[in-house]
Amino acid sequence: MRVLYLGLAVPNLDDYHNMFTELMIEFKENGHEVLIVGPSLEDGAIGLRQEDGFDVLRVPTMKLFKVGKYQKGIANILLPHQYKKTLKKSKIDLNFDLVVIPTPPITLGRLANWFKSKYNSKVYLILRDIFPQNAVDLKMMSKTGPAHAYFRHMEKKLYKTSDYIGCMSQGNIDFVAKHNPAVDKRKLHLLPNWGPLRELESTKDLELARKYELEDKFVVIFGGNLGIPQKVENIVALAKECQDIEDIYFIVFGDGNERDNFAESIERNNLKNIRLEGYLSRIDFFKVLQIADVGLISLSEDFTIPNIPSKSLVYFNAKKPILASIDNNTDFGRNLDKLNAGVWVEAGNTSKLKEALLHLYNNEDLRLQMGENGYDYMKNNLQSHQAFETVKSVTGAN
Repeated sequence: MRVLYLGLAVPNLDDYHNMFTELMIEFKENGHEVLIVGPSLEDGAIGLRQEDGFDVLRVPTMKLFKVGKYQKGIANILLPHQYKKTLKKSKIDLNFDLVVIPTPPITLGRLANWFKSKYNSKVYLILRDIFPQNAVDLKMMSKTGPAHAYFRHMEKKLYKTSDYIGCMSQGNIDFVAKHNPAVDKRKLHLLPNWGPLRELESTKDLELARKYELEDKFVVIFGGNLGIPQKVENIVALAKECQDIEDIYFIVFGDGNERDNFAESIERNNLKNIRLEGYLSRIDFFKVLQIADVGLISLSEDFTIPNIPSKSLVYFNAKKPILASIDNNTDFGRNLDKLNAGVWVEAGNTSKLKEALLHLYNNEDLRLQMGENGYDYMKNNLQSHQAFETVKSVTGAN
């Protein structure tokens, strides 16, 4: 098959791969021809390039990240037009058998529909963000405003255009079916988050432990985006509640729109038991993670949609039990309970979250068992090749 991947966050593949490009690796290794389309990088390079052996078409766009919501909205609306223009000018054969698009964004559905109409391409939607409802949940958009009406219309068209819709969890499937009765239920199927299984270090990296002052500490680690969805106030509140326990130490690696507020809150509360660092490479973060004792997940309690945090994969891989502060509408907590791979509390309840943390703190055997359970689950169910097998089974890609 000839496969076209239309992405938003497409890293330089010479540096690293994200979850979606890991899936493209599987397509390529199984003999399929793959073209990846994404925004131009910071170096300004545009046009057709070779990145890690892939054909990658880099498209000039407006700035898409670390911008205000209005600029981001306009940039996403323009995206399908910019991609289409660049594709047509590239002189690439555009007769693709399969078009793969993830959310975010939903706007690329317009371009996918063009391929479907002109070339009879099949469209596979990897549904991750459910937009615009997530923006409504976080009070970034009014449900009665014109922006919501516009994007909700686009969301419905995206579901109609898609031949297959891979959802993160059964809760996602149920949510889409309930709120979109026009969607053919046969399109919806389970496609959990996936990733490569990384090799574990045989011993802790003592040099890294010294660098981040993690020696003789019970380390709670968080890595990833620091935005409104992560409700960083809840992390600060937990650290504040744990000041009386000398060896519990929080370390956070990441960046995002709420980073400055996070740093100011740490300083304002004079917290000495939490350290904020920038992003690390995936390899380096995985090394630090193996020094830690618990992997932390934080989601806003305002979500009504069932989010499944992708960072759980790296915690599973590192054999770390998960402490999750999450909303009641996600089925992630129930999955954690079923796997016995961590503990969770409804976000916003700091006293209960501290209680859950202390349960892990005081039970080393439980932590080790939960870490093993999460690792086994990822090994048996969440690797990239298993995601490819799911996609292959529904699309007929051999």
